[in-house]
Amino acid sequence: MAMGHMIYFARHGQTVWNVENKICGASESELTELGFQQAEELAEKIKSSGIHIDEILYSPLIRAKDTALTISRATGIPARPEMRIKEQNFGYWEGTPRDGQDFAEDKKNFIKSYGTGESMFRLAQRVYNLLDELKADDSGKTYLLVAHNGIARIVESYFRDMTNEEFARFGIRNCDLREYHFS
Repeated sequence: MAMGHMIYFARHGQTVWNVENKICGASESELTELGFQQAEELAEKIKSSGIHIDEILYSPLIRAKDTALTISRATGIPARPEMRIKEQNFGYWEGTPRDGQDFAEDKKNFIKSYGTGESMFRLAQRVYNLLDELKADDSGKTYLLVAHNGIARIVESYFRDMTNEEFARFGIRNCDLREYHFS
């Protein structure tokens, strides 16, 4: 494995439902004007910092896709969808207030699927499988994953031991860029 084998991760830009404080999950919520501006600013940051990225992998949900394609157009980095980094489906919680106490309690049940949704365990399995593939990739390519806050939490837990409380509290802002090194 090449020295410095790594990936980058960025959360999508601000969405309508972020502003409305609703749980997006697997539901579609489009970027706001600010969300597109954040994506453009992230592209400029990537270009001006000299960060080398070979390919962007993005969640197929419109908010991540629009963020990734904005970055791709501005930087020339090729981009393609990656189904495994689609946000968790929160089932009956989709579209409800993000800061609801009942939702916070229910999220502590990592095996629960929220009715027709997806459990945290299944989400972690698919994201970890992708990260294992990228770790084993000996092509030397560096990827930028453009996805969601829930995916950011799973990626962080792949690279760092966390307590349940740390995991539950972890989050990143819209268009924050994180760097991770495979060991």
